Amino acid sequence: MRESVLDVAGKKIFVAETGDGPPVLLLHGGGPGASGVSNYSRNIAELAKEYRVIVPDLPGYGRSTKGVDRSDPFGYLADSIRGLLDRLGLDRAHLVGNSYGGACALRLALDTPDRVDRMVLMGPGGIGTTRALPTPGLNSLLDYYTGDGPSRLKLEKFIRTHLVFNAAEVPASVIDSRYRDSIDPEVVANPPLTRPSGPNALRTLWRTDLTRDRRLARLPVPTLVLWGAADQVNRPSGGRMLADRLPNCDLYLVANTGHWVQWERAELFNSLCADFLAGRR
Repeated sequence: MRESVLDVAGKKIFVAETGDGPPVLLLHGGGPGASGVSNYSRNIAELAKEYRVIVPDLPGYGRSTKGVDRSDPFGYLADSIRGLLDRLGLDRAHLVGNSYGGACALRLALDTPDRVDRMVLMGPGGIGTTRALPTPGLNSLLDYYTGDGPSRLKLEKFIRTHLVFNAAEVPASVIDSRYRDSIDPEVVANPPLTRPSGPNALRTLWRTDLTRDRRLARLPVPTLVLWGAADQVNRPSGGRMLADRLPNCDLYLVANTGHWVQWERAELFNSLCADFLAGRR
């Protein structure tokens, strides 16, 4: 796997690449300690058999520059990934996004649909977020750096209780690695994902509810939405919302699966993803 750190509009973005073929960007979720390669550890090699797989660490995470624009986080992420496409010399690419990365992919497609070939979203963020109270899983995520601060126990509870359907399948090594990354001093000082606050909090909250964006109804990008039926971070009803609004959207609800479809159901995900991006039925 090739690794590099690229300058994108004055920010550093870490990128891992492997494989040849049509370019596919894998955009990771926003949980504490997340990074691109770790979130897609069960998918990269399989997809690389057919695609040029590009796996960045989103701004604020991993080896990329820390900090995001809190007033418009999804717009900031989308601008950064679009800048990465420019830096890589790519006019278009497929986008695959989980959770926070799914919101980034969708916002990028809404802003510049000509840059996206096909899109796969797994439990994306920003879907119906102002229509009900936050889920227990989202509360756990947003509270990680508050109160008594980050701890391995808090992270383990978040992952085993809210991120996956079968807690026993998550090895301790995954939690240990995520915890080490979550306590990077730069991240602790400036967590990338927090509750909106301040005088513009309501405006920010509405900005991050992508189902209120009228452009959804005319977005031409072919989209596959995968949602774990037992997702406790982002409500599975969000899948139906997207299917109702997007004009070219397939929806697959995955039984006995939580928020991490690409990890818990890797074989299914890899097959569906590879076929959909290739346009195979």
